[in-house]
Amino acid sequence: MKLAFLSDIHGNATALDAVLQDIKERNVDKIFVLGDISYRGPEPQRALDLVRSLNCDVIKGNADEWVVRGVNEGEVPDQALAMMNEERDWICSQLDDMSIDYLKNLPTDLSIEEDGVRIRAFHATPNSLFDVVLPSESDEQLIEKMMTNDADLFVYAHIHKPFIRYIEGKCLMNIGSVGLPFDGMTKSSYAIVEVANHSFQTSIVRVNYDIAEVIKQYKNSTYPNAEMMCHVIENGGF
Repeated sequence: MKLAFLSDIHGNATALDAVLQDIKERNVDKIFVLGDISYRGPEPQRALDLVRSLNCDVIKGNADEWVVRGVNEGEVPDQALAMMNEERDWICSQLDDMSIDYLKNLPTDLSIEEDGVRIRAFHATPNSLFDVVLPSESDEQLIEKMMTNDADLFVYAHIHKPFIRYIEGKCLMNIGSVGLPFDGMTKSSYAIVEVANHSFQTSIVRVNYDIAEVIKQYKNSTYPNAEMMCHVIENGGF
């Protein structure tokens, strides 16, 4: 059984097109989406429509929550709050009511079992959509924050920096970002988990997409923070 986990599309439907084509070519059996579908990208509605067309399990990310109710004080740096809510308002203007209601009602975690392998998936941590857990944290911190449930593999997103760690006989994997990678590599990131005979294999996949097209989409739109977002797209981070 071949499983694909993807997340943090952030309205970059062009990048999602490339990732879904790569998934198709790899003959993946099931797809799981771990949130942050529309916010901050030039094609929020198309990105969401593509995700919904997959008819797969989808969970909520912090950016999906922001689309639903706005960005609250304390969730981002004070100097960014007004701009991020302006961006949120633009995203909402591009989404229909049914789409916003869909985001509102998404669950926040997944428990998966395939051929005896137990997988727990969530956006940021098991208990929060917003907490940031980086790959530099100690084994003890990662166990305490991320691996408290009974599973063999823990999969998350949110930080836009993919990595795989093996700790005390269990695996923790961050799948990176489809639409806004932050690790300096200007390629979409997603993960594949292959399960067979009660065993599993994990891998991070990087996929080229048409960056120039996405930059053109930002510049041709009325997106309120287009210059900064173009910089992120071009450089693989801030």
